[in-house]
Amino acid sequence: MNSRQRVLCAFDHRQPDRVPAWCGASVEFWAKARRELGLDDEALRQRFGDDFRRVFARYAGPEIRLSPGATSVTPFGVQREGIGYGQPMSHPLAGARLEEIEAYHWPDPEWMDVGQIRGEAESYGGRYAVLGGDWSPFWHDLIDLLGMETMYLKMYDQPELIDAVLRRLVDYYAAVSRRIFDAAGEAIDVFFIGNDLGSQHGPLLSEAMFRRFLAPHFKRLVELGHDYGLRVMLHCCGGFAELLPALIEMGMDGVQAVQPSCRGMDLRELKARFGEKILFDGAIDSHHVLIKGTPEYVRRQTRAVLEIMKPGGGYVAGASHDCILEETPVENVLTMFDAIREFGGYDG
Repeated sequence: MNSRQRVLCAFDHRQPDRVPAWCGASVEFWAKARRELGLDDEALRQRFGDDFRRVFARYAGPEIRLSPGATSVTPFGVQREGIGYGQPMSHPLAGARLEEIEAYHWPDPEWMDVGQIRGEAESYGGRYAVLGGDWSPFWHDLIDLLGMETMYLKMYDQPELIDAVLRRLVDYYAAVSRRIFDAAGEAIDVFFIGNDLGSQHGPLLSEAMFRRFLAPHFKRLVELGHDYGLRVMLHCCGGFAELLPALIEMGMDGVQAVQPSCRGMDLRELKARFGEKILFDGAIDSHHVLIKGTPEYVRRQTRAVLEIMKPGGGYVAGASHDCILEETPVENVLTMFDAIREFGGYDG
């Protein structure tokens, strides 16, 4: 069984030859691992045993100039500053009226170049599960454009404004992904999107508010992926167990970066309640185990997670955060992936 077959088997909630492995890493950790192990990108993925590969569209639109102090800018013109992705320097639609939202300088999906994606996806020869589509972080963009406090207030006072912003955001992301799938959908296996809906203490909005404002847009993206025969997987940090029933109802196939240290994310309970309905990806604690643990502790904890999550399929093993951070010891990450191979096999 190759990596692609293994992953698709897990998505079907059947037991493959072994639990598939997932490796998401920050740029800084990846550079450190390459340096310490003396490997190039593909050799490093193979050493970790990553069963996935990923392809991206490339920005080819008008030149974007960063403001002084800015380190990045979103597709919607929000300049950001600080470490990593940083924080927004302003909230352009915080005081906008409905007509100003419609007139805002929304990006053109044609600015994303998809010409190279098919070749990149096909270069893997069907050996790996290929992730594709736009990341589509529309919840984060909504917060950036309005500011979190303003956004929450408008959900109660002016819900039509929230609806208008979300519609324009998801119009853009859906159009970009449709272009990607038209160009290379047969060579892609998983439509991978990302929106962090949880904190350490639970969801960032109630189930009722999630169903009212966000669920229709998630469903729209799920249906888009399914129209092209793709599995759809959501990256979501934090505690979001209360939102899983809604995600399952809309047809979400998998959730990634399950964080067992967050409220409501007990692995035994998640597996018992939802393990036959949605694929879980992650669950090996990035903070208390991978960063702070010894290699032997990492090995024991990886084995313990596998014993809970692997029965019946529907599980991909990996760190509980999409990006393994630079401060994580490379030895611990190697130990985790070696333990996944050692303890992740299925009998027969």
